[in-house]
Amino acid sequence: MRKSLMVAALLGTFAAPAAVMAEEAAAPASPHTISYNVGLYSQYIFRGLTQTAEKPALQGGVDYSHASGFYAGMWGSNISWLQDFGAYSESSAEIDVYGGYKNTIGETGISYDVGLLQYYYPGNVKSGFTNANTTEVYGALGWKWITAKYSHALTNAFGVADSKDTYYAELNALVPIMDTGISIIAHVGKQEFDGSGNDIASYSDWKLGATKGWDNGINVGGYYTDTDADKGFYTPVNAGGKVGEYIGKEQFTVFVQKTF
Repeated sequence: MRKSLMVAALLGTFAAPAAVMAEEAAAPASPHTISYNVGLYSQYIFRGLTQTAEKPALQGGVDYSHASGFYAGMWGSNISWLQDFGAYSESSAEIDVYGGYKNTIGETGISYDVGLLQYYYPGNVKSGFTNANTTEVYGALGWKWITAKYSHALTNAFGVADSKDTYYAELNALVPIMDTGISIIAHVGKQEFDGSGNDIASYSDWKLGATKGWDNGINVGGYYTDTDADKGFYTPVNAGGKVGEYIGKEQFTVFVQKTF
């Protein structure tokens, strides 16, 4: 009996890895990928404008991607600008929902990305103000470390009345420094508001900074931003007449982010 048990044990020892290997070989890699991200920022900057009155922002999101190139996701952050401007009686969050398709063009090394993005600002809009919820379609082309992107509003844009067909054009660069994990960030953008009398809302913005990434998904970095946005239009005055800080001024932002 002891000999039979030993033979059985040896057979089990060799058979189990073989079965596992066969199972692994038979199971194809899943075409589905889900990732998560969370970040702490010294403030939330969107297209050159502070959304949190220079106060910290906690941000996070979830992304789904398919091997075919289709993707979808959701992202959120705290904000204060809608209350700061007196447009909402209460509003402290931005929630973005998006989906699209991205791929490369043959062997050219050129990538493309097209999609739809919904900005949602929950809260109570005050009488006389326009709802800030905004729907944009976008398209981007990338080559190596340069990306050009165009976003076009299908609705009124970010609380500006009669601003359908507003667009944002941008050029971005993320330049890796050899194998250090450090990359230089550079950006220039143009926000052009459509509609009669909305020229005052249009502006350009730019960004310069750096980020350092590690294999465990942690990224830290910082960047300088500035705009030529009209100071009168982009300085909040709340319902009580209190004047806030100009949200388009030059800023410096630092952050730590984790992707998993």
